[in-house]
Amino acid sequence: MVSMPTPAPYPVRRILYEVIFEARTPAGRAFDLALILAILVSVGIILLESVHGFAQRYGELFYWLEWGFTLLFTVEYLLRLWVVARPGKYARSFFGVVDLLAILPMYLSLLLPGAQIFLVIRLVRILRVFHVFNLAGYQGAAETLASALRATRFTLTVFFVGLVSLVVFLGTLMFLVEGPDSGFTSIPVGIYWAVVTVTTLGYGDLVPQTTLGRGLTSGIVLLGYWALAVPVAIVSVELSRATRMTRGREGRQPPRAAPPPCPACGAEGHQADALHCRMCGGPLSSPEPPPESPARPPTDAPAEPPSTFR
Repeated sequence: MVSMPTPAPYPVRRILYEVIFEARTPAGRAFDLALILAILVSVGIILLESVHGFAQRYGELFYWLEWGFTLLFTVEYLLRLWVVARPGKYARSFFGVVDLLAILPMYLSLLLPGAQIFLVIRLVRILRVFHVFNLAGYQGAAETLASALRATRFTLTVFFVGLVSLVVFLGTLMFLVEGPDSGFTSIPVGIYWAVVTVTTLGYGDLVPQTTLGRGLTSGIVLLGYWALAVPVAIVSVELSRATRMTRGREGRQPPRAAPPPCPACGAEGHQADALHCRMCGGPLSSPEPPPESPARPPTDAPAEPPSTFR
């Protein structure tokens, strides 16, 4: 059972905690699904408001809808602070900061017109879907990927520095070969062209006109495929190694249920064997152990005596 915030002097505080933070209950799941739907609709309104035709026709409606959703999220944010035992730690946690940033731009728009466009940060709150749909197990895969990136950071840094040096050299070379007559008016312009060409984008705004320049361009394009393949190969090898190590540590142990949200700050997505919150460091209540399979009788147990009834 999920431990409630302490102290919790009012029963309504316990009920609201289960609804707001506990996605395993029917009420909590319905609350989170309704919250995600409200976030998607509010972000959709912001996107439509940026379209000139919609803004002219429905601008006033969009304005009042944005304020309606902002007030709704404000009440939800205040409730989250009220039901947790340590509001300050929740406010400084990742989701606490995101919840605040999801409502702050609308209030800032009263002083700075146009600030409400930053309300699109509400989309980050969709990360709560990982515990609504019981996808917390995917956090292990995300940590494996992060481990692979950390292990290859020095190799990728060396490769990136070498690639930047190569791009600067190629941009300077194309400036000397083509010159201002072909649009390469300076070395920075040549570097911009080299970056676009090495990444195989090729916008077409700068095109070499000389035979030598076109020959160099062909070689640079082929070089671009190598530049894209090398970091992918480096990360893939390390990711494969990290995955094998993770599976080796796990062995054949049955999967454990993820711990419930932190009773102090409400943070979620902890590892199955976590004992303390990854945000505030508070203790977590351990999930109930999985039911053990019934013990089988030993194979060498004596057979039951034959029945005396015939």
